Amino acid sequence: MAYFDAASAAPLHPVARQALLASLDEGWADPARLYREGRRARLLLDAAREAAAEAVGCRPDELVFTPSGTRAVHTGVAGALAGRRRSGRHLIVSAVEHSSVLHAAETHEADGGTVTRVGVDRTGAVAPSAYADALGADTALAALQSANHEVGTEQPVAEVAEACRAAGVPLLVDAAQSLGWGQVPGGWSLLTASAHKWGGPSGVGLLVVRKGVRFAPRGPVDERESGRAAGFENIPAIVAAVASLRAARAEAAEQAGRLRELTERIRTRVPELVPDVEVVGDPVRRLPGIVTFSCLYVDGETLLHELDRAGFSVSSGSSCTSSTLTPSHVLRAMGVLSEGNVRVSLPPGTAAEDVERFLAVLPGAVAGMRERLGVPAAPSPVGRPSAPALTVDALGRRCPVPVIELAKVIGDVPVGGTVRVLSDDEAARLDIPAWCEMRGQEYVGEEPADRGAVYVVRRLG
Repeated sequence: MAYFDAASAAPLHPVARQALLASLDEGWADPARLYREGRRARLLLDAAREAAAEAVGCRPDELVFTPSGTRAVHTGVAGALAGRRRSGRHLIVSAVEHSSVLHAAETHEADGGTVTRVGVDRTGAVAPSAYADALGADTALAALQSANHEVGTEQPVAEVAEACRAAGVPLLVDAAQSLGWGQVPGGWSLLTASAHKWGGPSGVGLLVVRKGVRFAPRGPVDERESGRAAGFENIPAIVAAVASLRAARAEAAEQAGRLRELTERIRTRVPELVPDVEVVGDPVRRLPGIVTFSCLYVDGETLLHELDRAGFSVSSGSSCTSSTLTPSHVLRAMGVLSEGNVRVSLPPGTAAEDVERFLAVLPGAVAGMRERLGVPAAPSPVGRPSAPALTVDALGRRCPVPVIELAKVIGDVPVGGTVRVLSDDEAARLDIPAWCEMRGQEYVGEEPADRGAVYVVRRLG
């Protein structure tokens, strides 16, 4: 098996395993107690905090450990908004933030606050000017990920932080995907991260609140972690998390070079080996180990199962892998193809031979699926001159079927003629325009219908 889903959870680093086992004997006691065992546990906790602060680039008393990265995000967003309530109740986030940030934003809205969701370009990057334009007198907090978890695109954190600083608004950075590779640049005010992203154990998050940032923890608090993370600290896991962070940083330069070469190989060769593929994300400003692509006319969940049977563990942001049958919010915000989506995220130490084997297996897996789904060949250049405009009824049929049915009939209308696709599949709203761009056809637009919507496509050639 080749594990290619490090963006979800990186394999436990050997250093983390060693540190975890070693600290189980010394870090089990209550670090708040004054007796010998408590003092030993406190020494381990303090040493881990100092090492983590050095890796992040902050003061030790600005950093607390939380039970998860998600808890760090929720605590950070809620605490910063509460601390600046007198300034206003406006929150700014990007449209491609991790779900933990978006869920916190939804909770804020439900409580009467306002949220601006800043859009991104087709690479998944925000424009710093868009954040600057969204900042207002009532803005309490802005949030921006350091790099995207689905497509790997790095965000202009330093530029956005400067705009926020000029407006007197704190910036919270979700650094879960990038912290293992290096410190986050710029004058951010709050930062969150999660240990299982860099090879530490799950169940350990980081929350950093810079001195001078107004912050009011929400909910019941206790004396643990400066009142910002209630409950008994899991000291062995914390020690292992920080040890693996330092180890990952020590190996970062070497591993980044290797993984960039391997992901670039995938980015270049997948479109050569598999027809009708869109590689997404910024080609340059991206994390070393992530490459994401979408395959036209392919069911994403089935493709992941096919690859799993072939020995590859990959993930997807495709609508077809979600129980809600809606496209990934990241791919939707980018306006790129969502069907047949595959995210390959390589862990450190990935062998080049495994990547070559993946590239050998993928074309056959995609071709077999397309054949089973009856995907048609490309339409002839002329079409049938006498054919009228066509309507495709794809109601009740899920991706990639609406796009496949469109492809089947596009050759039956003359150049300049239209096809109307009736669909109630949420993914069609994203995938039909993406299909038009990939196949050189014109997407006319969307029309309302009693059920679902009508997507109008004009044949150009």
